[in-house]
Amino acid sequence: MPAELTAAAGAPAGARLIDGTALAARIRGEVAAEVATLRARGVVPGLTVVLVGDDPASAVYVGAKEKASREAGMAGETIRLPAATSQDELLALVHRLNADRAVHGILVQMPLPRHIDPEAVIHAIRPDKDVDGFHPVNAGKVLIGEKDGFAPCTPAGVQRMLVEYGVETRGAECVIVGRSNIVGKPMAALLMQSGAGADATVTVCHSRTRELAAHVRRADILIAAIGRPCMITGDMVKPGAVVIDVGVNRIPDASRKSGTRLVGDVDFDAVRQVASLITPVPGGVGPMTIAMLLANTARAARQLEPA
Repeated sequence: MPAELTAAAGAPAGARLIDGTALAARIRGEVAAEVATLRARGVVPGLTVVLVGDDPASAVYVGAKEKASREAGMAGETIRLPAATSQDELLALVHRLNADRAVHGILVQMPLPRHIDPEAVIHAIRPDKDVDGFHPVNAGKVLIGEKDGFAPCTPAGVQRMLVEYGVETRGAECVIVGRSNIVGKPMAALLMQSGAGADATVTVCHSRTRELAAHVRRADILIAAIGRPCMITGDMVKPGAVVIDVGVNRIPDASRKSGTRLVGDVDFDAVRQVASLITPVPGGVGPMTIAMLLANTARAARQLEPA
């Protein structure tokens, strides 16, 4: 394991912390080097992010993407549209970006205002510029194992974490809690493929799963992505399991100046006593999502403009 990816200080014996911040920084450095190589031959990877409305959380996330792409040496912009933007206007913009040769990656930030159908927007983005990995063509490529498609950034980041931390996935029992198109389903597809960070036996649990705790206790690798704070408790986790917490939930906390704090879907303090590896929230999966977005954009540029 690389030196910068060793466990965070202070973790109790048997529960190393997966440092997503450090790993993401290394990946962003790799992307910056790739971007420099592309620029040397006249290709400047371009990422355009579209934000509709004024959702505060989305604005923060979009700002972080914009900053990260600039630091990697990419071109591109953030297009901010008012909440009253019509679906037809947004689709027209997407079609313009599809045709713009300077744009290699297109990301329309979710959620969208209620009057806009997100599926229509996702379907409108060219699959070879869909660096978020949500277009049905890319979903299909991920499912059947074709390597030229784009996997959604969060599951791709989780898989990279497992590889970098030397987690044995081959033949492992992997339980995913959550079946979203953004995390759960593509995560299952990635882990079922053959190769590094895959070859796992995968169970997907969701809100209708019976005896959830019994399924979770079988997991050698547990990935929680259901959006319910601290739902996975210590008694649900197999001793020595690897626990990846994708959840980001804001809960009240009177001890904080903001009055709130971020927690995952896992009861961290309890589960860290049982697990062998665990991701914190924040500082775990979150930084990896942006890093993989940059990696997807650089690859899109390389594929769209081969040497």
